[in-house]
Amino acid sequence: MALTSPSIMDIRIDSLIEGAHHAQGTVVVIDVLRAYTTASVAFSKGVERIILVAEPEEALKLRGQGAGDLCMGEVGGKKPSGFDFGNSPHELSQVADADLCGKTIIQSTRAGTVGACAVPAGAPMFAASFVIAEATCEAIRQAGSKQVTILAMGSAGLVRGDEDELCALYLRNRLQGRQPDVEATMSLARCSHEAAPYGSPEMPFKPVADLEIAMQIDTFDFAIRVVDEEGLLVARRHSVGGSSAK
Repeated sequence: MALTSPSIMDIRIDSLIEGAHHAQGTVVVIDVLRAYTTASVAFSKGVERIILVAEPEEALKLRGQGAGDLCMGEVGGKKPSGFDFGNSPHELSQVADADLCGKTIIQSTRAGTVGACAVPAGAPMFAASFVIAEATCEAIRQAGSKQVTILAMGSAGLVRGDEDELCALYLRNRLQGRQPDVEATMSLARCSHEAAPYGSPEMPFKPVADLEIAMQIDTFDFAIRVVDEEGLLVARRHSVGGSSAK
């Protein structure tokens, strides 16, 4: 059922890969833990563009063809064989800016990039997480979008995740002119099933530092715009004015 702001835009919240197939209007694909938090860190360090693909094999093939410089992502939370980086915002934050500036990264994850690839071709699209929440809303406002689908990708695009659903609700409220309680939102997000393994000795590939980065609201003052460029789904840093990033 569409959730509508009578004076601004028609906003629908949907979930998972199934929801991606039926998305309409401007589409916002959410993956808090961790795809689009990691992508935001990458852009903050000067990465020029990120090619979004569904499968690790496709990422490696594109890198081999010279379409990109580095592969980044995960399968089951772990860095795939042959990849340069895992799906970790903390790991990427430790890389020198000079080593990433101007580079093209090819990203493959089991929820965020799979979801983006499942959205109907040609749909105006943004990738989002808490760290770029307000900037994403401002980009949508500036685009004059009348219909918006916000997609919470959850776990592997198959199981709803509280952190992504909460981010979707947060974005909807901001787009409709309300200010949600940030502390309450983050407290609930930290209690999500997906957040629970972070910092566990049994899952060293999910460091608690990743969770801490992902649970910061409006860290960055840009959105992530996703467009089709010569048959590739390409994400780029999208500058906006008027966001309340730190």
